[in-house]
Amino acid sequence: MQEDFLHYIWRYQKFDWSVLRSTAGEPIVVIHPGEPNKHGGPDFLNARIRLGDTLWAGNVELHMRASEWKQHKHDQDTAYDSVVLHVVLEEDQLILRRNGERLPCLELKGRIWPGMRRSYFNLMGDQQHWVACWPQIQEVDETLRTLWLERISVERLAQRVEKVHALLAAHTGDWEAAFFQELARQLGQPANTEPMEQLLRLAPLALLRKKRDSLFQTEAILFGQAGLLEVDWQEDYPGELQREYAFLKKEFQLTPMAAGAWKFLRMRPANFPTLRIAQLARLVFQTDRLFEKALSAMNAQELHNLFELKVSQYWRTHYRFGQVSAPHPKKLGASTVSRLLINVVAPFMFAYGTIQHSQRHTEQAVRLLDDLAPEDNIVLRNWKKGGWVAQNARQSQALLHLKKCYCTASRCLDCAVGHAILQYPESNL
Repeated sequence: MQEDFLHYIWRYQKFDWSVLRSTAGEPIVVIHPGEPNKHGGPDFLNARIRLGDTLWAGNVELHMRASEWKQHKHDQDTAYDSVVLHVVLEEDQLILRRNGERLPCLELKGRIWPGMRRSYFNLMGDQQHWVACWPQIQEVDETLRTLWLERISVERLAQRVEKVHALLAAHTGDWEAAFFQELARQLGQPANTEPMEQLLRLAPLALLRKKRDSLFQTEAILFGQAGLLEVDWQEDYPGELQREYAFLKKEFQLTPMAAGAWKFLRMRPANFPTLRIAQLARLVFQTDRLFEKALSAMNAQELHNLFELKVSQYWRTHYRFGQVSAPHPKKLGASTVSRLLINVVAPFMFAYGTIQHSQRHTEQAVRLLDDLAPEDNIVLRNWKKGGWVAQNARQSQALLHLKKCYCTASRCLDCAVGHAILQYPESNL
């Protein structure tokens, strides 16, 4: 048994309450077990415990064995002077407070229902299934699972606010620049996210805006800074870009990145970094203040329209320099636009609402995810095999978060599904 199970047992009071006494023989009544403490200090704060005839308000500390109190040096830490009850699986050692008084102790050995113990060990010991609760997941009420997805979808968005904070700090509070850099990263999926980020550091939005009235010059800056123009070209257009970049390089004192950073191998042509850079240039050219316009969009369709673009003439017959392809408009595909809306627009919109205290924008972000179709990847296909199918992008994001942050991290006791499985074990006798 792990200590996290003991925390679960205490938090939800899942043990035999009959004739509850301390190891010193004092009657115990748990009026409130306290609130879980996620920071340093005792495990549960602001508990209310009646010991004998005295009502105590204070903190509770949990250990598998009482001797861990000294092993963890709590006897030398003033933060633990406020502990009113020591809850342990087994009292293997008498523990005294720093003033010499005996620390009241509740031993749970023999009080945890066998059925719950079996359910816990079955859940936490399952190594053969994709997620630990796989055999029981369909037995959990569908309404509970849906409500849990709603909750962790917001948790996922809130987690991404921290990333937006970091991007804003790197761009001195410029929402447009931070937003554009994250768009570039997402366009670099699956293999060129890091090179795209490097490119936007070398060709920041502030620089691109200076030449945004010319798609040709915007492409020259981006392809030049990407290190993709340093070749003797046989075609006219890349040669013209090369000459233009040489002029701009001197004007702005530019230094290009190494061309070898870009990956083309085993990649669909639609994802080639050359085409993605051309699409990025078109975004700069056709829409200034892109994030501001995204915030003003009324629905998902208006947001989709923001990313409707046509690349320059050269790229309609090329995926990379010097290699002719069949004519094609090379616009961003519907799945790519949806990915940008899910992974960039919605998180930035939610972050903006959180930081600017605008409930309208946080609700707008959640509503956007509700309106978008669910994603399709290996994780979601595995959930589908277990009968848990995402109905929209909000639920697909939640299922991705659930797998990564709960299932893989073995946080079953923090999960509503795991909680439900333990709530009704096969036998409590």
